[in-house]
Amino acid sequence: MKRPLIIFAAVFFAALLLLVGYLGGRRQPVGTAAPAGTPVSSPSSAKEILYWYDPMEPAQHFPKPGKSPMGMDMVPKYAGDEAGAEGVRIDPGTVQNLGIRTTSVERRVLSTAVRVPGTITWNPREATTVSARVDAVISKLWVRAPYTQVTAGEPLAELLAPQWSSALAEYDALQGAQSADAKALRSAARERLRVLGLTAAEIRTARRGAGAAITLDAPQTGVVTTLEVREGQRVGAGQTLMTLNSLATVWVEAALPQAVAGTVHSGTPVTVSADALPGQEFHGSVETLLPDIDNATRTQRARIVLANPDGRLSPGMFATVQLQPAEGEAVPVVPSDALIATGVQTRVIVAEADGRFRPLAVHAGRSADGYTEILHGLRGGEKVVVSGQFLIDSEASLSGALERLGEHGEVPAAATSAPHPATSHDPHAGHVMPSGGHP
Repeated sequence: MKRPLIIFAAVFFAALLLLVGYLGGRRQPVGTAAPAGTPVSSPSSAKEILYWYDPMEPAQHFPKPGKSPMGMDMVPKYAGDEAGAEGVRIDPGTVQNLGIRTTSVERRVLSTAVRVPGTITWNPREATTVSARVDAVISKLWVRAPYTQVTAGEPLAELLAPQWSSALAEYDALQGAQSADAKALRSAARERLRVLGLTAAEIRTARRGAGAAITLDAPQTGVVTTLEVREGQRVGAGQTLMTLNSLATVWVEAALPQAVAGTVHSGTPVTVSADALPGQEFHGSVETLLPDIDNATRTQRARIVLANPDGRLSPGMFATVQLQPAEGEAVPVVPSDALIATGVQTRVIVAEADGRFRPLAVHAGRSADGYTEILHGLRGGEKVVVSGQFLIDSEASLSGALERLGEHGEVPAAATSAPHPATSHDPHAGHVMPSGGHP
């Protein structure tokens, strides 16, 4: 009897232990693999999933999980996680670790001094052409090479002309005339010589004889820039013999970018310096803006007239031209490093309260001294990120905040609103993540 009781008791206790183990396992289950396609439980799983997206293409939204067209595993976007109009929120510790810096948007007048390249050229107004007044032969040349410097009154060439010979002979024959008719003829002969291009001085110095030789003198001090005849050459009436150009004044043609050309006008003061003359400056003003635009450089030329009494400035020299356009009105300016240019639009990252950063499309103007004008989008007083803005801009792209800037990069209505409060500062490298989130 005892043996069956013992066997029964052993079986009973074994069954009891199995029951206790089973109930304990139901209360504290060991982690088991979930069926394929079942989402793993997480704090976010309690939130509503708005859509699924490819982290590489956050603009594309999908109604269910799976592989994206690029072959990437799609991730969910939960309700409440979107950046919305408030931008991207970044944990203060992350802001500090990334070295993000901000600066306030100021209203100021940018430095108007503009430095542009220029070229020194001849002043055509100082040029004089020496030509043959009648058919003649060059009997002698005193100037035999171009770019010879001459002084006013210096002989240039001697010409033999039959027409001058006959007119001079007639004039000489009437020198001693006493009657009124003879004096009238003498006046007519003198007028004929004038029409033939002879001055009173040339008539007095002309060599009389079978062929009257007339010496042509330099009408001004300058440089013979072109010499088109040789000694012994026959020339026709009106033919150019040589051209003289004075260096008393020179032109400087400065190439102005179109953004600058609008601020320059006739009378704008300039300072010119040349590498060939270190430490020397020449002062003048803009005479006029030439109406044509260079097709290659898209620049507009400004003509500047400079006095050059010592002849130190030579045509062909390269020069640096500093212009001082009239100052305009104060406008919002930001450090040029704060701008994010995408080719479609230009934007900045505005720092707001509670660690939030908002991308804002702006219209930029000209730049000077490391700052850029903001024509539309900012009023002044806002804080913009100047270091680390590219990381925040990348995070804003993932969160969809950039989509609200407009499909074509227009400045949204909020861009012209009143200034917003600010927080921290600017850039570097790394990967920005929203507070409590993942890259």
